[in-house]
Amino acid sequence: MTVDGRVVRDPEHPVDAAAARITVDGVDAAGPAPLYLVLNKPRGLVTTASDERGRDTVYRCFDGAGLGWIAPVGRLDQASEGLLLFTNDPAWAATITDPGTGPDKTYHVQIDGRPAPAQLEAMVRGFRCDGEHLSVGSVRILREGGRNAWLEVVLHEGRNRHIRRLMAASGFGVLRLVRVGIGPVALGDLPKGKWRPLDAAELAALLPPSTPAAA
Repeated sequence: MTVDGRVVRDPEHPVDAAAARITVDGVDAAGPAPLYLVLNKPRGLVTTASDERGRDTVYRCFDGAGLGWIAPVGRLDQASEGLLLFTNDPAWAATITDPGTGPDKTYHVQIDGRPAPAQLEAMVRGFRCDGEHLSVGSVRILREGGRNAWLEVVLHEGRNRHIRRLMAASGFGVLRLVRVGIGPVALGDLPKGKWRPLDAAELAALLPPSTPAAA
């Protein structure tokens, strides 16, 4: 073990762990710096480290970045796109994905129809789908075409293929599904396939009031 560059062989040697640089066999004992990233996931990539069918994964977007181990916070299915968080901090990730404490998620969804007000109200009330009650926190029409519409959908808690199943129960198919926000973090103009670090204000705003901000 080395402490501030000096070899230390005494296991009881006093050390200020907060201030000293400690290495064991040349590896920093403090571990890697915490990473909190946002990716604009392109459609067609699967949210997994490897795929048994040989499909491209979201990790392709980080090729050559030298980030070390990172994991997605939640997921987006292969046909979905948009904002996806990554981190090497499992405790932080658990707070973000916790149904009771995690932030709302906002989606822009193109469907193959033009919903009536009563259908939008029914989405908020929810449907029973495969033994689960699925609903949205809010939904509104962004714009309509001749045969389709774009909706803004906010979920308080996301289940597997939540929006697609709910829209199917409402009589609509999903043409595109883009996650544009997680709590205060917006996708903005981040290009597809590109990523950026979360800033300090975003990190602080993502966590519940009683939770200390990430380092």
